[in-house]
Amino acid sequence: MLLRHHRGERVWSVLYEPTPEDEDARRTHRELGRLTQERTSHTNRISSLLVLHNLRPNVIIGGRDWARWWERHCEQVPPILRAEIERESARLTLVKQQVKAMEVERRQEMANGKQPLVAQLVLLRAIGPKGAWVLVKEVFGWRRFANRRELAGCLGLAPTPYASGSSQIEQGISKAGNKRARALLVEQAWSWLRWQPGSALTEWFNRRFAAGGKRMRRVGIVALARKLAIALWRYLQYGEIPAGASLKPAA
Repeated sequence: MLLRHHRGERVWSVLYEPTPEDEDARRTHRELGRLTQERTSHTNRISSLLVLHNLRPNVIIGGRDWARWWERHCEQVPPILRAEIERESARLTLVKQQVKAMEVERRQEMANGKQPLVAQLVLLRAIGPKGAWVLVKEVFGWRRFANRRELAGCLGLAPTPYASGSSQIEQGISKAGNKRARALLVEQAWSWLRWQPGSALTEWFNRRFAAGGKRMRRVGIVALARKLAIALWRYLQYGEIPAGASLKPAA
C-alpha cells in the first residue's frame, strides 16, 4: 500500500500536521479569545459586587468615565469589598491593555501585506478581519484539501448516518473537527444571510429553510455553514468568487 501511495494512488487518508510556524501562528487569536473572556469575567464580577450595595453604574465599567464614577461612589462600599473591586479593576485594566496591543499588532500585519489570505477573505462582504484571521490560521492557511468532503470532515460538518438492517437514522453532523472554525462558520453563515442577500447561498437557504420553524432554520444554518466553508475554500484556492456574492467597495 505504501508503494501504491507513492505511485499516486489514493489508498488511505493522509494526516497533515501543521509546521511549528503554522502552529505558532495560531497563538494570537486563541490568546485574544481567552483575554476577551477574561475581560468580560472581570466586568461582570465588578458589576455583581456593586449590586450587593445597590450600585448600578451608568458608565462602562473600566471605560474612560469609570475612574471618576468610582471615586464618587467608593465610600458607599465597605473597605474590604472596596479593595477587592479595586483589584478587579486593576486586572481589568491590564487585560484591556493587552487586548489593545495585540489588536494593533494584528492590524499592522494586515496593513503591511503580511497576511494575504486574510486580506483576500476580507474583500467579501459579511467577512470581517477577525473572522477571516481565525479561518485562515485554523484551516485555510496550512491545510490542503483534495475535495469538499475532506474540508467538511476537518470542520466536523460531515453527516454521520447510521444504518443497521432496515433501520436508517441520520445522527446529524459529526462535530469531530475544529470546533473554533465550526462555531465561527455558523456565525458567519448568519452574517452571510444579512450582507449577501443576492448570493446563490442565501437564495438556497431561503428556498429550503426560511419558511420553516426555528428548528428547521437551525438545521439549515449548519448546512449553510458547510456550503459557505466550501465556497470560501474555492475562493482562496482557485479565486472563484461565490455565485452572486458581492465584494466590498475599494477604500
